[in-house]
Amino acid sequence: MAGSVPVELLAHLRRARDVADRNYAEPLDLAGLAAAAGVSKYHFLRCFAAEYGETPMQYVTRRRIERATDLLRATNLTVTEVCGLVGYSSLGSFSQRFTELVGMSPSEYQRTQAGARIPGCFVFMLGLNSAIPEKPSEPAGAYRRTDDDTIEEGP
Repeated sequence: MAGSVPVELLAHLRRARDVADRNYAEPLDLAGLAAAAGVSKYHFLRCFAAEYGETPMQYVTRRRIERATDLLRATNLTVTEVCGLVGYSSLGSFSQRFTELVGMSPSEYQRTQAGARIPGCFVFMLGLNSAIPEKPSEPAGAYRRTDDDTIEEGP
C-alpha cells in the first residue's frame, strides 16, 4: 500500500507513529495522534491506514499487546499489573485484545514462558521502559539474572 500517501506527509505520519510508540501506556486518541502529525484526524486516519495497513488505534493496540508479551515473559508482574502498565484500564478489555492477537489468554501466555523473571519491584523502581528489553535477544541494556540471584545489566 506504500506509495498511495503523498511523500510530504510520510514524515508527519512517522512522527505520529513515534508518539504512539513512546506513549503507548498513556491514553491516546485519534485527535491527539493527528495533532502530532499536523493534519486533520480524518485525513490522518485515511493516510495512516493506507501507509501502514492498519488504523492508528489498531497500531497502538498492537504495540500495547507486544509490550505486554514482553512484560509477561520477562517479569514476575501479575496480569493485572501488566494491564495497567501498558495502558489499559479494564482487565477484561486487555484480556480480550491479548487473546485475539496472541491466541491465548495473558495468564496462559505467562505460564508458557520459562526462564528467570525480573522482579516487579525492580520494574517499578527503574521505570517500565528502562528495565525490560523489548526483544529477548536484545544485547545492549538487557538485564539478566546472575548466579547469586541478582539482576545486572547485560554486555
